[in-house]
Amino acid sequence: MNLKAQTYLVRLFFLSLISFASAQEMPNSLRVKSNQLVKAPYLKKGDTIAIVAPAGILMNREASIEKAKRLVESWGLHVVLGEHLYVQGSHFAGSDEERAADFQKALDNKNIKAIWSARGGYGSVRILDLLDFSTFKKHPKWIVGYSDITAIHSHVHNLGFETLHAMMATSLEEDPKETKKTIASFKSALFGESLSYQVSPNDLNRKGSAEGQLVGGNLTMLLTMLGSKSEIDTRGKILFIEEIGEYKYHIDRMLQSLKRAGYFENCKGLIIGDMTKIKKNTTPWGESIESLILEVVAEYDFPVLFDFPAGHEADNQAIILGRTIEMDVTEQHATVLFMQN
Repeated sequence: MNLKAQTYLVRLFFLSLISFASAQEMPNSLRVKSNQLVKAPYLKKGDTIAIVAPAGILMNREASIEKAKRLVESWGLHVVLGEHLYVQGSHFAGSDEERAADFQKALDNKNIKAIWSARGGYGSVRILDLLDFSTFKKHPKWIVGYSDITAIHSHVHNLGFETLHAMMATSLEEDPKETKKTIASFKSALFGESLSYQVSPNDLNRKGSAEGQLVGGNLTMLLTMLGSKSEIDTRGKILFIEEIGEYKYHIDRMLQSLKRAGYFENCKGLIIGDMTKIKKNTTPWGESIESLILEVVAEYDFPVLFDFPAGHEADNQAIILGRTIEMDVTEQHATVLFMQN
């Protein structure tokens, strides 16, 4: 062995020792498994939450936003509103630049501990590439919403951070009798309380148990992310999907697209949330949503859980995307347990 090779091996040995020593000195709270996403600090009384509108227009929704503001203030939180929250830019809550500016300001403000989407609709994908997550990576915070906000969830997930799929500010327009669990689960998730769900058994559930990171969200948005840097990786993970206002053949088409993209190849489980307001086509599809989904994933052996209470219904309970969960589906019960990091 020549001198150059000997020098290289000695250097490599000492670098290994240094890396090992650094790992040993690192506090347990900072040691993160390679497949474990970063959890933002849970909220506590006195913290600040920002309400912004990254997508659809908020026309005549001031009363709803005020109601949302009062709700989280009753939990001991402070609230700031996006500067352009009520700007009307055709279909959107202001221009792409205005919506991105509000979101960016919330990302960069270290005093803001959560960013709560006022509503979904459409438009989040248009601002993704305008956002700079540099400060967020150093000072992570919870990003909250569902539906169109799936675009942001997926993007942030790929940056290595957990997000919160939960009610939005305008969700308070729903019947208060039907949103009690929605609101309670949102608060529990924000403040770091344990999350676990007992789901009513569905005869079409596919039995089994699985453990893995929960990923996903709105089916249309997952399809929209395909081929981009915001496309999620489902390998070794549990996929959650929900949808609203689509024909059954649209749902089948989207699922077939995800299948061809490999989403179910090494998936460990599938959780189906609300499939709301399914449209009727002039040519009947001929089978239920459950049967449609089971046909798409027939060749795989992971468990499938239907009727999880999350999506476009008043009972829209909070889930942590990027968090490891345990799902157990039997004839008698179906449970979903979120692990405490």
